[in-house]
Amino acid sequence: MKVCKFGGSSLADATQLNKVIDIVLADPARRIVVVSAPGKRDKGDTKVTDLLIALADAALAGENTDRQFAAVVERYASIADELKLGDDIVSEISRDIKGRLAQCAELSPAEFKDLMKAAGEDNNAKLVAVAFAARGKKARYAGPKETGMILRGEFGDATLDPESYATLSRAFSNFEGIVIYPGFFGYTKEGKVATFPRGGSDITGSILAAAVCADVYENFTDVDSVYPVDPRIVPEVKEGIPTMTYREMRELAYAGFGVFADDAVIPAVRARIPINIRNTNHPGEPGTMIQQSRRVVPGTVVGVASADGFCNIVVEKYLMNREIGFGRRLLQILESERIPYEHMPSGVDSQCIVIKEQYLPKEVERRVVATIKRELEPDFVTVERDLTMLMVVGEGMCYTPGMLAKACLALASAGISMSMVNQGSSEVSFMIAIRKQDRDNAVRALYKAFFG
Repeated sequence: MKVCKFGGSSLADATQLNKVIDIVLADPARRIVVVSAPGKRDKGDTKVTDLLIALADAALAGENTDRQFAAVVERYASIADELKLGDDIVSEISRDIKGRLAQCAELSPAEFKDLMKAAGEDNNAKLVAVAFAARGKKARYAGPKETGMILRGEFGDATLDPESYATLSRAFSNFEGIVIYPGFFGYTKEGKVATFPRGGSDITGSILAAAVCADVYENFTDVDSVYPVDPRIVPEVKEGIPTMTYREMRELAYAGFGVFADDAVIPAVRARIPINIRNTNHPGEPGTMIQQSRRVVPGTVVGVASADGFCNIVVEKYLMNREIGFGRRLLQILESERIPYEHMPSGVDSQCIVIKEQYLPKEVERRVVATIKRELEPDFVTVERDLTMLMVVGEGMCYTPGMLAKACLALASAGISMSMVNQGSSEVSFMIAIRKQDRDNAVRALYKAFFG
């Protein structure tokens, strides 16, 4: 059995929805179809999820919501009209959204926003099921409430209750034909709608793949495969990555590979379900297969990624290494300000802490630096902003000498200085910090060195 998930771009209009139906019907093993809300039809368009957020905001502000409501319903109506699905499904969607709006005064703002956001996927799943039926195919809508997808945690950032796996497994064992399932949301034990973070349909698909022990989790999007480098920076890259490991995916996703959020596929990874990235618009392409292990050629790299938005706090103190608890006290200062850190490379008399800049605005930086000076009495404290993290990733680098030297030589030849270098103990990746303005040149230099 295959679980396949289709993103918003794959369901943006009637033409795209017909492609989805063709893809599902082309393989009888595709039994569970997870759908997102309709996405953008073009660059100037608005996603249905964003339309629903605007509708919820207007309702919470006590404003007239007629315009925002009409914009949401029109998106579904345009798909239904083009596919000649009739008026019933559009009327059902309209009633559903009105019913949700009526609960505005009864719920907290967070609860109400989740209820409204979930309408995008929920109603699209119902519409997609009707579209399958219009093609004469047996398909049914199934939702999180009837199948037992129970979430916990904060609204808008919920996680799955682990007990749900057994419930979901039992629920799907009774289904026949094709099941159309809405992504992005579930229900709390109290019966309230709660959503995963953005990209939550990927999470739903991953959960269901793990729950039913799928042979493959197919994630259909708008790219042919995962590329070894960002094509926007290196346009000459043509070949995608045929196979990669979970570890390689995690490292590349962390540093900006945006196929999906790295934590979205944790359930499938833990269950060791292979993940196949495919393109809805080019279904004949094999895409990228992500799995537990792969055949590795020593001395090779699978990808080069880059991510902006980092900064360094560098603390220097002579004989720091003899002060017991220095690192712990330094991290406690960050903890008191609720600042998570990314990396912590160190020297004998220096400690470097890499942080995402979003967690260190200027006023917080002033407090942190003042506390470090007062409590740790360092010789110097410096903060370096506007950093980009380069990530070179590949199982083939393990136990292969000279890989980091090759990267450093490529950057040096391009006239790019490095602020920090850090290699994990697994040797599957190493990270280099550079100035933001050098990002594109650095990525091109590394691509030429490892793939040129």
